[in-house]
Amino acid sequence: MSTVLKKTGVILIVALMLVFAFNTYALAMNPGDIADQLTGTQTPATDSVTNIGNQIIGIITTIGVVVAVVVLLVLGIKYMMGSASEKAEYKKTMIPYLVGAILIFGASAITKVVVALGSNIEV
Repeated sequence: MSTVLKKTGVILIVALMLVFAFNTYALAMNPGDIADQLTGTQTPATDSVTNIGNQIIGIITTIGVVVAVVVLLVLGIKYMMGSASEKAEYKKTMIPYLVGAILIFGASAITKVVVALGSNIEV
């Protein structure tokens, strides 16, 4: 292909992108229509899903706490018994441990907050 044809194609693509980027026409629904369809009643199915979700979050949190405590004990004992060079290695190992522990506890706390806020919503 010639360079003129390539340049024309690129210009056409950029022009189409600009047209679509600055398009002010949007397909939208009336929020009142959606709100009228929602009800704030809880069914037994939603209660059972909420209970199962809470049990799963509890199990994951419990496993995370047990693993975090065991790993902390092992790292602590190795750190106390190690030489100076081994202590430097264990310090490097503790950083990913701390990040993982924070992620486990933070994720479970955030999901508990989201579930609590979601269950209190009344429409």
